[in-house]
Amino acid sequence: MRLKKVVEANLPCIVAVIDETIIGYAYATKWKERSAYRFSVESTIYLSNEFQGKGLGTVLYTSLLNKLKTLGINSVIGGITLQNPASVGLHEKLGIEKVAHFSKVGFKFDQWLDVGYWQLSLNA
Repeated sequence: MRLKKVVEANLPCIVAVIDETIIGYAYATKWKERSAYRFSVESTIYLSNEFQGKGLGTVLYTSLLNKLKTLGINSVIGGITLQNPASVGLHEKLGIEKVAHFSKVGFKFDQWLDVGYWQLSLNA
């Protein structure tokens, strides 16, 4: 379902594969459906645990950002369920800045979770 939204919106999805196994991916979806937000997207990145901290996240995210810029996207927004220091570190390494913190808005693993949002302007 997620990939369908990416494809329908003509947004990029980058997949890293080793030995026919997906080890990571990065993609963008529309931030909001309304036309006023057509130049803003939400980014998602995933890395298999064994490949974290090896530079793959930087490669995937940089590739995604470059593709989004060529599409005329202005704002990239990434939501991170906290505590996730690896994801926070990756976003901040790439110059993506924290712009919001919502307390106890997610619930999984039998606990309430905070979510932070990071934003990057591609046309600054």
